[in-house]
Amino acid sequence: MQTIFLIAIIIAFYTYIGYPVFVYLAAGLIRWIGPEEEQNKEIVTPSITLIVTAYNEESCIEEKIHNSLALSYPAGLLHFIFVTDGSTDNTPGIVTKYPQIKLLHASARSGKAAAMHRAMKKVETELVVFTDANAILNQGALLYIIPHYTQERTGAVAGEKRIDISLVADAVSGEGFYWRYESILKKSESTFYSVVGAAGELFSIRTALYEPVPADTLLDDFMISMKIAAKGYRIKYEPRAFATEKASASVSEERKRKVRIAAGGIQSMLRLPYLLIPLPQPLLWFTYISHRILRWVVTPYLLVLAFILNIALAWRDGMAGITGLALVVQLLFYMTALAGYLFQRREMPFRLFFAPYYFCLMNYGMIEGLVCYVFGKQTVIWEKAARR
Repeated sequence: MQTIFLIAIIIAFYTYIGYPVFVYLAAGLIRWIGPEEEQNKEIVTPSITLIVTAYNEESCIEEKIHNSLALSYPAGLLHFIFVTDGSTDNTPGIVTKYPQIKLLHASARSGKAAAMHRAMKKVETELVVFTDANAILNQGALLYIIPHYTQERTGAVAGEKRIDISLVADAVSGEGFYWRYESILKKSESTFYSVVGAAGELFSIRTALYEPVPADTLLDDFMISMKIAAKGYRIKYEPRAFATEKASASVSEERKRKVRIAAGGIQSMLRLPYLLIPLPQPLLWFTYISHRILRWVVTPYLLVLAFILNIALAWRDGMAGITGLALVVQLLFYMTALAGYLFQRREMPFRLFFAPYYFCLMNYGMIEGLVCYVFGKQTVIWEKAARR
């Protein structure tokens, strides 16, 4: 029992602390030994198509249009496609007011992956940039992304996702902390070898490398980018190109989003089985297992197991030694998370306690996501989580 407990603790520690520290130090060593592959110093501006998929986004679509049209890029080289399949509000009508944008609208709602594939059939440019309707890009985002493509082995570039928590005073603020942690990790992975998947708020690919994913895909952004990585190309990370979106409207809405991501993670793992094999790309395999698989299907359950076993061991052997210390640490952490839960219920802005609560919420969402996927409760036609 003690051996199983120690293994569970070690894997959980490695998942959230050990691996990020390792890849951070490895990336630092790579930069110290020699600079990263130099990008072409010449100004290269290939043709780009910006694709936005929107479902009932009339509250924010005009802001997204203005933001897209204001992006810095040479005239005539940037094209826009907005897909509004299934929208029952005035989203398509708003888009039609802007002749610079090609509108693709269909009355049937088939899901985001199907919408993206329909848009890709209209693309004639060298590169494609995908972005969500509720995500606002910084003006120079495209100009920061493009230089990475001077390297032939770069197949995709992921931008940074930022959460606006300026008006948040509850546990949802943990979402912003989490994405800052993810940004540091992804920057290190990009230097080490490759980012493990891209977020749909902002990512780009070489058009020629696009491979459609099944219409019922839950994490289309992850699947599209990882299919490119599986071909031997790298996914680079560019934090200077960022997409900002508002935080989830509530903890309940954030939980809904985590459940969908977890279900999509299980689906992706089953549909990309070759990524579970170390060869022919051992570095991609290492980062994929460490960053994704452990978080999605291993560590959430080990956290529960470790806590239960820790209590049993303390009951059997007493509180002396590492068993007692581990139990004290776990109890303090989960008490802090409970305090975060109680404070957010009472709308008390104690952000110090919200990060542990968000961590527990995230891992609970992973477990619930597996249940939803196994029993078919999570489909591609989902109700998106409300934003503030």
